[in-house]
Amino acid sequence: MNVLERDFFTDPEILQDPLPYYRALHERGPVVREPHKGVFLLSRIDEILEVYTDHERFSAIVGPLGPLIDVPKPAEGESWSEVIERRRNEVPMGDQLTSLDPPKHTRHRALIGRFFTPSRLRENEEFMCTLAEGLIDEFVDRGEVDFADAYAKPFTLLVIADLLGVPREDHETFRGWLGGQKGTVGDPQGREFGDRVFANLHPYFTRYIEERRAAPRDDVLSKLASVRFRDGDLPEVMDLVRLATILFAAGQETTARLLSAGMRFLCEQPALAEDLHSDPGAIPNFVEECLRLESPIKGSFRLALRDTTLAGVHIPAGSMVMAMIGAANRDPRIFEDPDRFDARRPNAGRNVAFGHGEHFCPGAGLARTEARISFEQLLERLDDFRLVDSGALSYIQTFIIRGLNDLPLRFRRRS
Repeated sequence: MNVLERDFFTDPEILQDPLPYYRALHERGPVVREPHKGVFLLSRIDEILEVYTDHERFSAIVGPLGPLIDVPKPAEGESWSEVIERRRNEVPMGDQLTSLDPPKHTRHRALIGRFFTPSRLRENEEFMCTLAEGLIDEFVDRGEVDFADAYAKPFTLLVIADLLGVPREDHETFRGWLGGQKGTVGDPQGREFGDRVFANLHPYFTRYIEERRAAPRDDVLSKLASVRFRDGDLPEVMDLVRLATILFAAGQETTARLLSAGMRFLCEQPALAEDLHSDPGAIPNFVEECLRLESPIKGSFRLALRDTTLAGVHIPAGSMVMAMIGAANRDPRIFEDPDRFDARRPNAGRNVAFGHGEHFCPGAGLARTEARISFEQLLERLDDFRLVDSGALSYIQTFIIRGLNDLPLRFRRRS
């Protein structure tokens, strides 16, 4: 069977290894309508950037979940834009930042910049350094560890918890939620939609913000609770709760996958670890190449608001398109020998792992800093990274998230 005849969204082999599918897309053309869900797949950077920046033709209402969503249909004489706004509350995750369109998205996203000030980010970076040292201390003498559970997941969770000001007494509770997490966003059977994460987080952040508004303190949560829109209006409590929870849930999940991907590359290329240890200034570009080759997000979705064309392909109104980030980051027109990992690739930073335009990931800078600090600290204290069993590694079964379930490895403590 031609690989493009298989179901990208449910086929277990494709979910584990989408690379053959990406290659086939590049051979077929920049816009391909897959036969199972009718989604138009975009595999080149040019068309993806076009879709991400054209809010008149494409809506983000289906952004995080794509074909898992049944989008309400317009009534007679009603446009797609009108029905989306009228019935947004019926769409799963339709009220999250990732699903909003301008101007509402612009207004709500601006709150992040008003809260994530340069001084706040500097404080968070100091916390990262201390946290990285502490987590490494927990396993430095063991010689073998599951990197995902011992470092990647707790590090990214506690970094975003610190940035948002989650009280230290709640950190262990939040860390405990990681135990059974397998990443259900994009589950091929549509289970849970990730709602469990938000169900856990909403009561906590609602309480934090309501308490700080009633009795402000000299802490980060009070600053979050008091942040205002640019016109001076005070957001509803739930506006801030949604913002905090999407940053928390999305930020720790994807960055943890990035850290595990980077560590796997270090295990598979022993000389690379020594190269980066001797030249830490090369670590940021190493991180960009990890983002390019193993993007934690395989893709995101848009809804065509009217009949349109992309790369000469007709796309009817109401159709879904998927920006295949994982494929675009291997675009052979842009990246030479695109399937090869090259830590010093000069244009690795052209990847679209964090999206583009209005919906460019607000945590991109944070994720890059987390990865840089992590690999600086890990390479300073450990060496001789080796996979325990490369044949036993597996990836989470979703069509949105790309990431290892676990990463058992062996290492030595640097003398």
